[in-house]
Amino acid sequence: MSIRSHLVACAAIITLSACASTDTTTPDVESISNTAEEALVDAETDTAVTEDNVLLQAWTGPYGGVPAFDKMSLDDLKPALETAMAQELAEIDAIAANPEPPTFDNTIIPLEKRGAALDRVNVYWSIWRSNKSSPEFREIQREMAPRISEHRSAIVQNAPLFARVKAVYEGAEMETLRPDQQRVVKLTYDSFARNGAMLEGEAKARYAEINKRLSELHTAFANNVLADEENYVTYLTQDQLNGLPESFITAAASAAASRGEVGKYAVTNTRSSMSPFLTFSDERDLRETVWRTYYNRGDNADEYDNNAIIAEILQLRHERVGLLGYANYAEWRLEDRMAGHPDTALDLLETVWPAALARVEQEVADMQAIADAEGAGITIAPWDYRYYAEKVRKAKYDLNSDEVKQYLQLDKLRDAMFFVSGELFGFEFTPVLEGSVPVFNNDVQVWEVTDRETGAHIGLWYLDPFARQGKRSGAWASMYRGHSTFDGKTTVLSSNNSNFIKAAPGEPVLISWDDAETFFHEMGHALHYLSADIAYPRLNGGVRDYTEFQSQLLERWLLTDEVINTYLVHHETGEPIPADLVAKIKTAATFNQGFATTEYLASALMDMRYHTVDPTGIDPDAFERETLSSLGMPDEIVMRHRSPHFGHVFSSEGYSAGYYGYMWADVLTSDAAELFASAPGGFYDPDLAAKMVKYLFAPRNAIDPAEAYRSFRGRDANVSALMRDRGFPVPDEN
Repeated sequence: MSIRSHLVACAAIITLSACASTDTTTPDVESISNTAEEALVDAETDTAVTEDNVLLQAWTGPYGGVPAFDKMSLDDLKPALETAMAQELAEIDAIAANPEPPTFDNTIIPLEKRGAALDRVNVYWSIWRSNKSSPEFREIQREMAPRISEHRSAIVQNAPLFARVKAVYEGAEMETLRPDQQRVVKLTYDSFARNGAMLEGEAKARYAEINKRLSELHTAFANNVLADEENYVTYLTQDQLNGLPESFITAAASAAASRGEVGKYAVTNTRSSMSPFLTFSDERDLRETVWRTYYNRGDNADEYDNNAIIAEILQLRHERVGLLGYANYAEWRLEDRMAGHPDTALDLLETVWPAALARVEQEVADMQAIADAEGAGITIAPWDYRYYAEKVRKAKYDLNSDEVKQYLQLDKLRDAMFFVSGELFGFEFTPVLEGSVPVFNNDVQVWEVTDRETGAHIGLWYLDPFARQGKRSGAWASMYRGHSTFDGKTTVLSSNNSNFIKAAPGEPVLISWDDAETFFHEMGHALHYLSADIAYPRLNGGVRDYTEFQSQLLERWLLTDEVINTYLVHHETGEPIPADLVAKIKTAATFNQGFATTEYLASALMDMRYHTVDPTGIDPDAFERETLSSLGMPDEIVMRHRSPHFGHVFSSEGYSAGYYGYMWADVLTSDAAELFASAPGGFYDPDLAAKMVKYLFAPRNAIDPAEAYRSFRGRDANVSALMRDRGFPVPDEN
């Protein structure tokens, strides 16, 4: 299921003028740390490691230097972290001890420059963490997690440093700075003030202690989920393949063979494997087995169970924001987001919830009617939903998902994304010479990105498309190096990562329509990185309930005629997808919105409920069950991300009290898409595309999101366009 297809919005007009926001979120790549004293001792007593450690070395080679992914060794990781942390703390101390009065140039600029070695080490860390985890890495991760927090606390709680930042923020110089410089100062100040810099005494010590423990818990949560994904694989035999399309069977055989089970067929414990199996398998008992295996990740009452971890995370988050004077975690988290307050986000979610439930009731009735007509003798259960929804799709729209899949080749879709990027952004993608750019796995491919008109180098784009042992599930984008110009121009190193099942040698990789949308979605993130035109590294961040907007918007180009007619071709005949099949896809665009909306909303509502209550003594399993019951959650559907594997919320703080943000961003997406649809040149209108890049992509976080959107659209967004997209009644705007 793509992100776009499972997002919906509130049934009330949302104006963004009152929702100004700033971003103080740290990057997804975690900052790894040590105490100052320990790190300096380590660095002084191991200079040989410092000189020879590949992870510490400046990136060399073409394209402005690239990570030495082919030489990364876990043996180097811990000493690299310790040395880089010591270097950063020394840089921080130098800034804080500067005897000159604080200014933008002697305080903010050095802060933008500091930690270059640690930034490089963090890139390697992120690869081990997400793309090639192992038991050995997880042991290092467990050891270093508390030191991560100690390092970050040492910086945030450095009183002389914060005093200098505050002096710049409150000083007369602010009025003389450029707007982007003022924003850098504000974001820097907020990153200290909102994270405990003003605490003193016992409260200050407790804040740091909580952060240290949370880093341990987040790591344990993520590793437990990954363990369940790796340890639970459902193997099928030849007589258990009924109903499954040939493309799935071929991929499942390859997955089994790669695990030493030649002659069998593997349903791996990932969404990309689970979802098509539940959609097509005629074996109801096996559907239930696969469904339970997937949705019970982190909830198997064993050493990898996450319920106790969730309870402790919630308690510590609540205590920590209490030290800052907030009533609950969500209040603190949303203060600097576009929504501004949890009540606003909850209103967005709760307003549409009844409409979603009503649609589910209709969908279940349609499915039950088919099951009854077939004499199945069943009541629709969660493991039946996708299976019978596919039958309803065929009956109502004469649309067969597997038929559509024959036109969705991964390589062709990649080329389609390159085409769209060229038309909208003026980018050219050229494969780099094999071996000229190091990669961390042979599946990874690399392209150089250049300006189509001038030929100027913009950056590199890495693609890691396939699932494998040690790689976390899902799809994501990463930025190994961001654009900036304040200290010499740096070019972008970006990547997209997926978990498609690799086909047999010589066979094309065919994916679902939902996966194709997600592929475009993640490319939207990469284009956001690549199109950046900013001076300072801090502006490469983003406001969480806005950063999904650009990626959700790019999904809309998948259904443009230019993509359909050229890139959606049959993998055997090469013929373009028939017009009547395209018409069916468009007609069925709002099909199954009850399921998509409800599974998403349930997760978003649970996230907000968890973070707006006093969690003392909470039992996550019971809380999830009781909360969903009070909401009237249908028996036939489960949350998209059940609590024990809700990595968005519990493996880090990236989306904690923020999962609603996908819906918030989709309000903007639908509104902007209608503008493109009405433009003289449609979705490829050159003037509107240029305006989109100028205001929505290139500034990154240099402009307040509400201001940026108004500059593009000429007004604030409202929900009407999204309601039309979802096939829901449009609210009365009066």
